[in-house]
Amino acid sequence: MAAPPDLASNPARAAGGPRLSPAGSGIPQDWLLALGESRSARRLLRTLGLPIHLPRRLRRAAAPWQPAPLGGASVVVGSVPGAPASSLSAAIRGAVVSAGGVAVATGAELGHDFSARALLFDASQLGSAHELRTLYDFFHPLLGRLAPHGRIIVLGLAGGSAASPGVAAARGALEGFVRSLAKEIGRSGATAQLLTLQPGSELGLEPVLRFLLSEHSAFVTGQSLPLSAAVRQPAAPPFVQPLAGKVALVTGAARGIGAATARLLAAEGAHLVCLDREQDAAPLHELARSLGGTALLCDVSAPATPAAIAGALVRTHGGVDVVVHNAGVTRDKTLARMRPEHWDQALDINLAAVTRIDAALDEGVLRDDARLIYLSSVVGIAGTAGQTNYASAKAGLIAYVRSRANLLAARGISVNAVAPGFIETRLTAAMPLLVREVGRRLNCLGQGGLPEDVGNVITFLASPGGAAISGAVVRVCGGALIGA
Repeated sequence: MAAPPDLASNPARAAGGPRLSPAGSGIPQDWLLALGESRSARRLLRTLGLPIHLPRRLRRAAAPWQPAPLGGASVVVGSVPGAPASSLSAAIRGAVVSAGGVAVATGAELGHDFSARALLFDASQLGSAHELRTLYDFFHPLLGRLAPHGRIIVLGLAGGSAASPGVAAARGALEGFVRSLAKEIGRSGATAQLLTLQPGSELGLEPVLRFLLSEHSAFVTGQSLPLSAAVRQPAAPPFVQPLAGKVALVTGAARGIGAATARLLAAEGAHLVCLDREQDAAPLHELARSLGGTALLCDVSAPATPAAIAGALVRTHGGVDVVVHNAGVTRDKTLARMRPEHWDQALDINLAAVTRIDAALDEGVLRDDARLIYLSSVVGIAGTAGQTNYASAKAGLIAYVRSRANLLAARGISVNAVAPGFIETRLTAAMPLLVREVGRRLNCLGQGGLPEDVGNVITFLASPGGAAISGAVVRVCGGALIGA
């Protein structure tokens, strides 16, 4: 069964790979976004004092990964004043320079017209609640210098490794700070993230920073992402065509998030095995043909499907490097009105089928250093009326991911869940107007995401450089105001 369908992307060729258009013909226009692109409309609303927030259309990447995504932009880098020199701060500056940026030290003289692409703060040396004042001192004078669509990243240490409750409190405060700051800056299209590091994980910091600083992370904000050294890091992860030579399986690939993900993985060099059911044979074959990939027709709920997938991957490719479990289904009713078959179907396709397929892949098909990504949902985090079956499956998937990550870390395999929020799809296009508008606005960025936003996060997690993140749930929801 395929995931709920969304807008049809129109791939055109760009240098180095397919160029993906963020616009879709099947999606109703977001009139607030369109209005917000008019300077006169913004000026009029300010003059009238009307309490209408006009979101800024996000600046999204439209081409594959680039060697220098920052393109000479300035990034202000700060740390806790008076703290011992941190190797983490040096790593941050090195990552900025590697990505083509200019690392500007805190306290540098900034010209009148200075604008920062990003603000990065190393809070790893926080030693007490009193030192949280350093967050205010760094960000307060600089927020007015942050460019539209800018990035804020705070780096701290995991609270569980703190030497005392006071230190743990200081580290824990960072999460509330970043989530709140994300809500304050979202109206300009800017994002904020917290990275919490464990010992040794700084070795995998550069790829994560490059992704979060780039336009590929446009709909990710308000996140607290744990970095660890549980999964081995490649010595020099590639930043251009990072998936060259890799084989990637995407289930539910015929359309929607699955199709967008397949295109993005192919753009970074992967050979795609696109899987979907017989009813979607035509779009599936068209997609696979356009990507130079392989089409595999299977219903994930069928008993014979796991063995069929494993056999096809071994016969044709000798194994698999990336698995994206995207296939899913919704069968919405309140529990009192839900038919038993609708409960069973949602739990089987969204959860049980995933475990069956994984069991088959574990039998000599899944290669070492592989990447496993599972499509969960913010519904699995927050719950919602009328989706007890779907929410149960997606919450179960999150627990499954965390357990599986521990089991596979020794083989260099990372395992993560991605939890989309309101994504502009044909399904959301069919919603009543007011319901759709409310769904679009209930996040920091004030708009719905696109399938490519989810696909970009999946592509990063599928890359060699994504090894520092494993056992995590990455929300692609624009900083949803529920389920945080």
